[in-house]
Amino acid sequence: MHEMSLAEGILDLIEDAARREGFGRVRTVFLEIGRLSSVEPEAMAFCFDAVVRGSRADGARLEIIVVPGAGLCLDCGRETALEAVYDPCEHCGAAPVKVTGGTEMRVRELDVE
Repeated sequence: MHEMSLAEGILDLIEDAARREGFGRVRTVFLEIGRLSSVEPEAMAFCFDAVVRGSRADGARLEIIVVPGAGLCLDCGRETALEAVYDPCEHCGAAPVKVTGGTEMRVRELDVE
């Protein structure tokens, strides 16, 4: 479960930001997770809750924003939605499609006190 190490990285980011910006508690973490990122939102929520116990983010709400998968068809040149990395183009049915979005995971915003 790599979500545990990712949650630990999020906590490190929060602690670094708190030192730099001087805030105390974190109320909400807005986290973008790409549909093609191989990160399971439910597992991330579970791991986040476990990792932040006793930290300035203890009790913080994790707001997960799922970013849709996107790609560029190498045959027809059109942008296409992707549910999985190896999906064909939704317009012409061709494969492969170059993935252009939905693989990221990033903290978009922190609501702090």
